[in-house]
Amino acid sequence: MRTIRAMVMALAAVGALIPLAQPSDFSWHGQLAAGKSIEIKGVNGTIRAERASGTEVEVEANKFARRSDVRSVTVQVVPHAEGVTICAVYPSDDWGRANECAPGSGGRMHTNNNDVRVEFTVRVPAGVQFIGRTVNGAVEAETLASDVTAHSVNGKIRISTSGWAEAETVNGSISARVGQTAGTRATELETVNGSIELELPATANAALHARTVNGRISTDFPFVIRGSFSGREISGTIGQGGPELNLKTVNGSIELRRSGD
Repeated sequence: MRTIRAMVMALAAVGALIPLAQPSDFSWHGQLAAGKSIEIKGVNGTIRAERASGTEVEVEANKFARRSDVRSVTVQVVPHAEGVTICAVYPSDDWGRANECAPGSGGRMHTNNNDVRVEFTVRVPAGVQFIGRTVNGAVEAETLASDVTAHSVNGKIRISTSGWAEAETVNGSISARVGQTAGTRATELETVNGSIELELPATANAALHARTVNGRISTDFPFVIRGSFSGREISGTIGQGGPELNLKTVNGSIELRRSGD
């Protein structure tokens, strides 16, 4: 009897260490014209985007927590002139300004020690820009056919798209495969603690600037160097030149690869 009681208590103790997964589903879908954006703003949790099979944007979210009430965090939808912004909105404290879902750098997203994690899955049609912003979590965009902007603080970023990309994190690596370096918009990939890997088409034309403090730089592309090459900072021209390609890290290496496609 004592053995059985001990086993029950041990299992209970293990169970207390396992996160209580209490999914509270959210879903939204709608049409966005090419050139408009679907923006997802989270705080704790991964944001994953993939190519939509149809013409509608589809967004799903699940909420999980160890101790906080998952119902305390809502998912809000804000349409605006540039597209749609969807946010995980945490409860506001009693003394501060209320949390708010707003596009871009607008709004307010504090958790107030709430540990709910919101995991987003987004299906993005061709031509609709995807924007993913989180604090603690990865941003992943797979096989998209549109421009991508990804921001995190504590999380890796992984992008695969036929369009243009911008990515920024602090603690995490960046891996990107892009298909577009045309136009005038610069491609910006920047982290502090992590490596950067970028894959471009073999026919890419760009003005490259890459810099690391503690790491190395390697490239598959022949290019014309501007100024000196220190091994940790390089500026030059790929192909015929073109839009700027800025790759920056502090603690990590930079690799520029040529696509096999």
